[in-house]
Amino acid sequence: MANVMIDEISRVIVGKRETIEQTVLSLLCGGHVLIEDVPGVGKTTLAKALSHVTGGEFRRVQFTPDLLPSDITGSSIFNSDTREFEFRPGPLFSNIVLVDEVNRATPKTQSALLEAMEEGQVTSDGVTRKLPKPFFVLATQNNIEMTGTYPLPEAQLDRFFSRVSIGYPGRESEADILRNQQKSLPVDNMTQVVSLEELVEAQKAVRDIHVQDSVREYIVDIVRATRENNQLMIGSSPRGSLYLMQAAQARAVLQGLDFVRPDDVKACAPFVLGHRIILRGEVRAKGMTGSDIINQILSAVPTPSVSAAAV
Repeated sequence: MANVMIDEISRVIVGKRETIEQTVLSLLCGGHVLIEDVPGVGKTTLAKALSHVTGGEFRRVQFTPDLLPSDITGSSIFNSDTREFEFRPGPLFSNIVLVDEVNRATPKTQSALLEAMEEGQVTSDGVTRKLPKPFFVLATQNNIEMTGTYPLPEAQLDRFFSRVSIGYPGRESEADILRNQQKSLPVDNMTQVVSLEELVEAQKAVRDIHVQDSVREYIVDIVRATRENNQLMIGSSPRGSLYLMQAAQARAVLQGLDFVRPDDVKACAPFVLGHRIILRGEVRAKGMTGSDIINQILSAVPTPSVSAAAV
């Protein structure tokens, strides 16, 4: 199912299969994705494509400094006919929500979004309401233009399951984009390949993928290594360990396996842990990124041997 989703989205987001896989993995794990990239590389198209292949309701919210929490959660409006207040749901009451430039809203509005992401619910006028399932947030940050922004604190960054980047397409891929979009938008002609109910069941099934003790210990060793690395000010939290295990389980599903291999952990670690660590200033000055440090750690931590026979 997941591979069919990836194949269908790849028809629209050309030449970016790895990014699509990372995003679908996060969706299968019930997590949310932060995209840090320049404008115009297909972030909105990716979110729309996810809604088309799943049949989910899609909403887009542009975060601005004057955006209030009630603008995204909803608010109660007085009905003059019934003489009662009626709750009008905000855009968060959707399946796929694209939050553009999440760092442009005030911390109070960011907190309302993070409650929805973490708890699957919103609180408005003192009443807590559950959000629909599945609920998936794709938030974007412009990592170039930072004037007038409220950068997400590290504790809030940790709430995102993964951080991915789309990047510029290759020369041939960009030529394909021009060809495909000359007369129409391919995203409008996409096919739904999975129902919302099937997606929710798939999210539950991911947790049943077998993880051997040696693989769990391998994940712990990787995360603990981030806390002992002298290039970092702060390493990954235990939430990073949990999310890395879940991402590896989802990748095993993509590979058609019922158990997690160390290779699954290695493939997921950079985009699951990269934003959970804080590099020292002199390391950032050298152009190093969180993903670079994670790849160094993966090279240093001994890899366990795992076989299907042990499952």
